[in-house]
Amino acid sequence: MKRLLIILIVLSQVFVSCKKMLDVNSTRLVSEENMWLSMEDSRGALMGIYGLTKSALNDHNAHWLYGDVRSDEFSIPIRQDLKAIANNDLNASFGVMNDLKSWRRWYAVVNAANIFLERIPEVKEKDERYTTNNMTVDIAQARFLRAFAYFYMVRIWGNVPLIVSSKEGTFTDQPREDQGKVLAWVEQEMQAAANDLPFLYSLNDEQQQGNYYNETNDRWKGSLVRKTTAYAILAHVAAWQSNYPDAAAYAKFVIDNQQKGSLGLLSTANMTDPNGFFYDKNPNQLFGFGHIYNHVEGSFTGHIEELTLASPVVNKSIPDMYMPKEKILSIFNEATDERFSADTLGNPVTDVYFKNFNGQYPIFSKVKCIMGGVTDPTFRFYSSATIITRLEDMYLLRAEALAVIGEQAGAIELLNTIRERRGLVDYSAAKNGELIDAIFQERARELMGEGHLWYDMVRHYKILNDDSELSQLIRQNGHYWPIATDVLTQNKMLTQNEYWK
Repeated sequence: MKRLLIILIVLSQVFVSCKKMLDVNSTRLVSEENMWLSMEDSRGALMGIYGLTKSALNDHNAHWLYGDVRSDEFSIPIRQDLKAIANNDLNASFGVMNDLKSWRRWYAVVNAANIFLERIPEVKEKDERYTTNNMTVDIAQARFLRAFAYFYMVRIWGNVPLIVSSKEGTFTDQPREDQGKVLAWVEQEMQAAANDLPFLYSLNDEQQQGNYYNETNDRWKGSLVRKTTAYAILAHVAAWQSNYPDAAAYAKFVIDNQQKGSLGLLSTANMTDPNGFFYDKNPNQLFGFGHIYNHVEGSFTGHIEELTLASPVVNKSIPDMYMPKEKILSIFNEATDERFSADTLGNPVTDVYFKNFNGQYPIFSKVKCIMGGVTDPTFRFYSSATIITRLEDMYLLRAEALAVIGEQAGAIELLNTIRERRGLVDYSAAKNGELIDAIFQERARELMGEGHLWYDMVRHYKILNDDSELSQLIRQNGHYWPIATDVLTQNKMLTQNEYWK
């Protein structure tokens, strides 16, 4: 109860400090004088930043609507709001789209981190149990989460206001900063965080001594950002800017240090089992947010399963989105693929990614954590983790980077590492086409439904720079989202993204 109270206090501070920026009315539960007194306060405040980040990702299934639905790879049978997103009609008037166009939830993360960084020295002064090492590690996590929020926003809206102090949140008029400047700051912050983050918590890491907040590693594994987490997101930051030499270097750090980070490549069975990779939390989730069923963190919404599952997996007649049979066969076009393949008659040979393949709606069931990992179709209560990145992502992102900068042998070796683990033969240009295309094809298969696809498509078409519709959209900055009208109305120094005016 005390921990819950602390988190509620932090949230009230967040919304009060940035109420003009976010237009949120809030009432403090207690005065600020009763906060920032003990290490219990520091833990509650830090977990509050994690909670706000998790909420920003999962509310309205935002992570998948931004990253998968917009790709138009999935078909939408009924929901008009999802159809509008898939058709790039982002000014359509649907409630969920108005929420998706607003960056307020992400600025709640930013402001919570700003408050934490400004006030945390007070805990060090007042509680002798709160060590310098504990504070250093806490600050590193807060800096990382704040930087991650900005990176996420830049990928969605492009230029965004850069606010690095809670006091700045009281100013209504805050202009958008060039995304290049924002991402340079993001990279600087993440590098600084990486320097102070441990590889693991409560396991005698030299950068995190003793049991973190008096808890063993079982409590923290897979829950908190680590050194490899920071380098993994740095790789994505660099790749988004087409800075492929740095993307390759950052990804290499993660791959080279996978043992220190307790990371490993997944088997297909482990990745798709209801009690496997997407269930609960584990250190192999390089950066993710668990929804632990035994902690009452599961829910009916905020999971990919809500969008993709239907009969015969759960008692829902029609999925919100599905992948047509022809699309599945065009993506999984190699006979030995363990994730999905079909015989010459079109019958599934393996169906770990899809159920009901020959029905009207093939069901994307790669992620299907129902209740506590129990596949009970009568109760649509989900508990899958939201995964931002994992080791396979790093192998393929480094392969992408090496292919772009001309180091084809290294790119092929990394690509083949993933292909072999999924039952595929080694890459062949004659059979699999251009190397860079084959890498993005493998990313589409391996990371399907994990929120990567739209951003991968943007990077791919930036590389191609052809006359395709998507390449033209990117050149016009139409790959960014419009900004919500109420956000623009509140701050007169903001301007709408040019493409959406």
